[in-house]
Amino acid sequence: MAEREAMEYDVVIVGAGPAGLGAAIRLKQMAAAQGREVNVCVLEKGSEVGAHILSGAVMDPIALNELIPDWKQQGAPLNVPVSEDRFMFLGEKGALKIPNVLLPGCFQNHGNYVISLANVVRWLGQQAEALGVEIFPGFAAAEVLFHEDGRVRGVATGDMGIGKDGQPTEAHQPGMELHAKYTFFAEGCRGHLGKQLQEHFKLRDGVDPQTYGIGLKELWEIPAEKHQPGLVIHTAGWPLSSDTYGGSFLYHLDNNQIAIGFVVGLAYQNPYLSPYEEFQRYKTHPEIRKFLEGGKRIAYGARAISAGGLQSLPRLVFPGGCLIGDDAGFLNASRIKGSHAAIKSGMLAAEAAYAALADETPAAELPAYPEAFKSSWLHNELHRARNFKPWMSKGLYLGTLMVGIDQVLLKGKAPWTLRHSHADHECLRPKTEFQPIQYPKPDGVLTFDRLSSVFISNTNHNEDQPAHLTLKDASVPINVNLALYDAPEQRYCPAGVYEIVRDDDGGNPRLQINAQNCVHCKTCDIKDPTQNIVWVTPEGGGGPNYPNM
Repeated sequence: MAEREAMEYDVVIVGAGPAGLGAAIRLKQMAAAQGREVNVCVLEKGSEVGAHILSGAVMDPIALNELIPDWKQQGAPLNVPVSEDRFMFLGEKGALKIPNVLLPGCFQNHGNYVISLANVVRWLGQQAEALGVEIFPGFAAAEVLFHEDGRVRGVATGDMGIGKDGQPTEAHQPGMELHAKYTFFAEGCRGHLGKQLQEHFKLRDGVDPQTYGIGLKELWEIPAEKHQPGLVIHTAGWPLSSDTYGGSFLYHLDNNQIAIGFVVGLAYQNPYLSPYEEFQRYKTHPEIRKFLEGGKRIAYGARAISAGGLQSLPRLVFPGGCLIGDDAGFLNASRIKGSHAAIKSGMLAAEAAYAALADETPAAELPAYPEAFKSSWLHNELHRARNFKPWMSKGLYLGTLMVGIDQVLLKGKAPWTLRHSHADHECLRPKTEFQPIQYPKPDGVLTFDRLSSVFISNTNHNEDQPAHLTLKDASVPINVNLALYDAPEQRYCPAGVYEIVRDDDGGNPRLQINAQNCVHCKTCDIKDPTQNIVWVTPEGGGGPNYPNM
């Protein structure tokens, strides 16, 4: 194999999302203000900045106000202020709207904006480049590099042009090594390298297991007479059973577009549940379909989100680097928001690294980052929200009552903290305890099958490369997952990656992995009951190409 070239930086950032770009911009701002030179590089596995970014999204501009106070004048794409909040409990046919005076503060969005996070991130990328940040899209950080003394030295990008057989092809190009004094990991939820670092440095010792949701989203163009820019609708209840955590969002953007989505907590027990089919079913509710009828679906995607909150945050720093954004788990599940938290965490890490870089011999760790977090508004916000997810995981009715007490009466200042006791993959129960769920067939107008959905996510992977969805033990999918749980990977994957195929006579079942369909949501890595599926980075530039999700 050809030797890898190496490039040296002060800070290397893995991931051009809100956290990574927020950190890069902050570093360059401080350097410019003091006339110092700080070399910053951002790696992005998507084909362009924003290609893999998917979020609801309603954005609280609090962190952006701090990062770029004149963002409005600079043309940031926050164009649609929230005009109205609605929260409804859905039954199969009807809906109960909660009066806004009874809504907890976490569901009130006055002063926030309905956005495409992918477009906001593209704009942040332009701001970063204007400050001198080097951004390399289409390069996946595939490996953590270490110094001999155990400090993180940087990352290596994956080789390009490796064939399905694992051997170099004629198009082979070795990966690059990027060395840095500090490496920030901002890969988003369940980051491939972040997961390895948490294990390697035991960053999760003494904290609760992280708990996740899968968020599925579609972008629709709807008739002008149905469009209400800035309208924000959230629902709970149908089609999920009351013991399954989840809910929906429907946000009116500009240009007669709405973002509609569904979140299912990945601690669900029923192996027959399909988050994708639940989302399709939700769109048929009379209160929801009235917005969609006469409209056209123009985009689809899915992404896991970290929802454990403060109790599940790992130690943020380790020798040579840190975790920021949803790679650590800064999302506020009660507000269904994470982009403001991601930007703020990136800024806090940047400020700690900038101060350390001023020393002739920078310290191995950045303790100033977690210390600054503890005294920040972000810590205060996550502390107030810490009991939301644990309460809601106790069921819709008890959960709603207790969240009301916690958030409305006690303002998030209860003298207790509830814990997360199980990882999501431990919660799945055997198929013998449940009946299969009969989901309605898609009609191709309001509801759709997985493959037509993947098609409009613009997902593409070079087919001649090793599958990036790997199995620790090839016998487990049939001997354990199919035998005990009726192969739940067929249902929790929102992109049709996993299929059980059989011979013509129905015998000889085997798992087929359609890796080219993968939208990089990470759900399989999280929910697989035996943790046998391991998501690794495919060739850079592969995956979805979301236009404005």
